[in-house]
Amino acid sequence: MKRTIEIIEYKDDTEALAMFAKALAHPTRIAILQYLENESCCFTGDLVDVLPLAQSTVSQHLKELKNAGLIQGELKPPKIKYCVDQEVWNRAKALFADFFNK
Repeated sequence: MKRTIEIIEYKDDTEALAMFAKALAHPTRIAILQYLENESCCFTGDLVDVLPLAQSTVSQHLKELKNAGLIQGELKPPKIKYCVDQEVWNRAKALFADFFNK
């Protein structure tokens, strides 16, 4: 007898929570968010100065955070200025709080 696998439709909040969790699943990304929260905005070079990582590695972590929507980048040729997207960050915090308080 074959088992039927029921397809579950995920709520938007569930998918968003998983996306945020994945983006935060690396200690460097957490450190970047903490730095940005304290400094409000910075350039990649600023992060390279405070993190023991190569510029390319820092850029890759910034890309992951940006893809999750947690940070935003503003082009200031020839650099990009990064800051926390407060609206998305507040949503992430609310989703985590709701998840852990259930």
